Amino acid sequence: MPSPAESLRQLAAEGLLRGQRPLDSPAGAQVIRDGRTLWNFASNDYLGLARHPQIEAALIDGVQRFGAGAAASRLVCGTLPPHRLLELALAEAKQSAAALTFSSGFATALGVIPAVVGKSDFVFLDKLSHACLVDAARLSGATLRVFPHNNMGKLERLLVSTRAKSPAARILVATESVFSMDGDLCPLREIVNLTETHDALLLLDEAHGFGVLGEHGMGLAEQENLQQRITFQMGTLSKAAGLSGGYLAASRDWIDLLTNRARSFIYSTAPPPALAHAAIASLTLIRSAEGKSLRTKLQQNIARLASQSTPIIPKVLGSNEAALAAAADLEQAGFLVPAIRYPTVPRGTARLRISLSAAHSAEAILRLAAKLD
Repeated sequence: MPSPAESLRQLAAEGLLRGQRPLDSPAGAQVIRDGRTLWNFASNDYLGLARHPQIEAALIDGVQRFGAGAAASRLVCGTLPPHRLLELALAEAKQSAAALTFSSGFATALGVIPAVVGKSDFVFLDKLSHACLVDAARLSGATLRVFPHNNMGKLERLLVSTRAKSPAARILVATESVFSMDGDLCPLREIVNLTETHDALLLLDEAHGFGVLGEHGMGLAEQENLQQRITFQMGTLSKAAGLSGGYLAASRDWIDLLTNRARSFIYSTAPPPALAHAAIASLTLIRSAEGKSLRTKLQQNIARLASQSTPIIPKVLGSNEAALAAAADLEQAGFLVPAIRYPTVPRGTARLRISLSAAHSAEAILRLAAKLD
């Protein structure tokens, strides 16, 4: 087995070595790194809420009213009023009977999937699903099958063959609404129809759709009017909401069962109540007229750079070296755009990942477009 030093040398030789490069400023459309001001096209702050004065004020108010931390897990004495109010608000917004919040989106997946399926069950994953869904499926012990990206023919064949061989098994189909590294959408209506036809459960990860898509920003499920036909609506509060945390919206029975079985919920200290208090303010803003105005501006910014509806724009360059060189060149020109490499994306598809925000100026986007050209 190679030593840590040998492993690090191997990563460096393959162009896969990573390291932390702290910012010298808060998050925002512009940031400071190493003393230089850069336009930030790297974060997932799609609506610019991470520095919104209303959200900042709510977080400060939450600390003053409920303290800095919960000091216990949710099932001991860590549940405070903001936790319950946030879950009620999320359930109402997602048109579900109930909701449960977690410390992160990753923790949501790791808690939910192993609590829903086990060794005699099956999980079907889109090939480009986020690592949290992959890791959670493996942790569950269920049989994992991966279907090619958005290939509904293959998914249907898997459902048909598995249901014929294992009529009593629980089948969970998991996918993202907006794929985090490609910015494209899943064919949600087709997936919903297939899962209903073959008696399968559906987990939809709206991490990058929440706040961005739908009349009130509740994601692709809202945009397609499918919220009440999806078993599990999962998402995060760490992207368009400008904060951190994860949630799952589902039926009351499922939420009650997950409260008793989701280990990342049961055995973690509750998120700070002030964070839940601020998340209520963020959710309210996202669903308001101001939220709609921010989504309109976001769509205008997207149109300046691409013909799509999501703010994630990949520029696939192929090699790690090409992606790293392009990112460095853009940084010298005043733009923070990350180079994304394996294992985040498949080998040979290293890329620049451009994330747009309602907080970006038209001038900055047009300058970036000219530099990319």
